[in-house]
Amino acid sequence: MRSLKFIALSAFTFALFSCGGDKKESSIPSADGSAPAATETPAASNASDYDPKRGLGKHDESNVDISKFDPAMAAEGKKIADVKCTSCHKPTDEKLVGPGWKGVTQRQTAHWIMNFISNPDPMIDVDPELQKQLELCLVRMPNQGLTDKEARDVLEYMREIDGAK
Repeated sequence: MRSLKFIALSAFTFALFSCGGDKKESSIPSADGSAPAATETPAASNASDYDPKRGLGKHDESNVDISKFDPAMAAEGKKIADVKCTSCHKPTDEKLVGPGWKGVTQRQTAHWIMNFISNPDPMIDVDPELQKQLELCLVRMPNQGLTDKEARDVLEYMREIDGAK
């Protein structure tokens, strides 16, 4: 019984420290190989400044084009998701650690999804729906350090799950 408590406590401690944090700098070098820049975290001084259709970040209607489905991008997105996402999310509507992905592209705009998966922390802090989700899941989504291309590929995979062709 004592070993079981120790294992449970160890697993909880590991999960607590491995899933997120207040890390503000990316460890991914920029395209030119220079040192990483600080992660974009546009400030929303209060929740009334927050746009729930866009989220917080650099992605919007002008730079996220989903007019055509790209199966190659979706295949790359699945590979990325298999490594970075599926330990917490299922491609169905079933909750694992985080919510299932089925239907997410109908519930959220493409640029909201891109902003959230690229840099979840500032959005979790101000988005009322994400705060409700956090109460259910009890674990903040960690920043996986996705590049813009990786985030776009994962979005395309999410679109495929939801029936985009």
